Amino acid sequence: MRVLEGLKPERVMYYFEEISKIPRCSYDEQRISNYLVNLGKNLGLEVIQDEALNVIIKKPAYKGYENSPIVILQGHMDMVGEKTNDSNHNFSKDPIKMEIDGDYIIARETTLGADNGIAVAMALAILESKDIPHPTLEVLITSNEESGMSGAEALSPSNIEGKILINIDSEEEGKILVSCAGGERNIITIPIEWKELSEKKELYELIVTGLKGGHSGMEINKSRGNANKIMGRILNTLNRNVDIDLCYIEGGSKSNAIPRYAKIIVGIPRSDIEETKGIISNIEKDLKFELNSSDKDIKLGINKIQNNRYRAFSKDTKEKIIASLMLLPNGVHSMSMDIEGLVESSNNVGVIKTVEDEIAIEISIRSSVGTLKSYISNQIRLLAEIMEIKWERLSSYPAWEYSKESYIRDIFKETYKDIYGKDIDITAIHAGLECGLFKEKFGDMDMVSFGPNMYGVHAPGEKLSISSTERTYELLLKVLERIK
Repeated sequence: MRVLEGLKPERVMYYFEEISKIPRCSYDEQRISNYLVNLGKNLGLEVIQDEALNVIIKKPAYKGYENSPIVILQGHMDMVGEKTNDSNHNFSKDPIKMEIDGDYIIARETTLGADNGIAVAMALAILESKDIPHPTLEVLITSNEESGMSGAEALSPSNIEGKILINIDSEEEGKILVSCAGGERNIITIPIEWKELSEKKELYELIVTGLKGGHSGMEINKSRGNANKIMGRILNTLNRNVDIDLCYIEGGSKSNAIPRYAKIIVGIPRSDIEETKGIISNIEKDLKFELNSSDKDIKLGINKIQNNRYRAFSKDTKEKIIASLMLLPNGVHSMSMDIEGLVESSNNVGVIKTVEDEIAIEISIRSSVGTLKSYISNQIRLLAEIMEIKWERLSSYPAWEYSKESYIRDIFKETYKDIYGKDIDITAIHAGLECGLFKEKFGDMDMVSFGPNMYGVHAPGEKLSISSTERTYELLLKVLERIK
């Protein structure tokens, strides 16, 4: 029996569960892309799959809507794969394990993939329908949105005819988004110089756990602890008090997720082990006090390991890692003066990893002001130049700027007011949406973004409101009905 059996809207829930069986993390999208292609063809519809694995499925207008403007329904096929430290889930082959908890569909140990699987599910339900009034539709499901929006960037304008786009990639019911931040991914790389580990030192594993993490756009204003920055603080304190050797470091898994976990392996002089444990204990107390409101469950672990295969980083390499983690900007940079409560620009030190003979640190920058995005990027570049390490821009996408006039926005406003007797909230978001790239690529395109209530996106325990999904889908169908 299906987990979501009997939930409404039935066909939306059916497709959401079906695509949740297919591994679809960023860069692993061939299977989900092919599934969408085969489904579209089986429905007898025109299907385009490009080299970037983007899928476009075109459906003719419902009777009486032949002269209505073409509407693009848009979402992305990939998801962020995050799991708890004790989970055995394999994102490359295992289906998402979901369950019902009251009004929520939840994945306990992993991300759920409602971002953006629910958009795909809604679009597929409409594509297969025979009795839903709608204009000519172009369902656009892009690839690799979560790791740089390369699918949207690769999209050919020749494959799209519509000038009205409804993006279903928002996470708060009762709002329509009309603007979003632009973004940029940077990476700095520190070459490793190696040395032999002293026989007078014992190896210990230090771990940061218990943080909430979350979406680096949606949750960046909640002052949640960043495991990578915290590990830099630990290293800096230890290095100033104990003659440690650093042998390994890792933290975070996605540049656009606030890191919940970080680990280092250090060599500690036998005579300094108790002092080191005391330092760790004191730092943990400080962090529990500082993060009491946002991450009260933070925990620092220190465990001896029996392994002699490790070499140590040189003093210069170690100090460059510490300086990078201590000095890289992180968190909210500026708040909007135009929209109350909106983060204007921010930065997330998302991933640090040891890769053969180098240390890579990935950073996600967001800003609704292009010059501020460049300013933060230049801060990171200058830090890299001073330390004589490599800086690189991995990807960049533009902000989606507010348009004073919008036909589709007006339709949403009128429809929402008629259904619920109150005004829909028109706002902007600090997270990045593909709308900025579409605006740049397609020019004069009328766009809005909306979606049902989701919580804990990009972190294990992500959940989707069932009742909100039903209401959101109802709103979408009423909007399509009115575009005539």
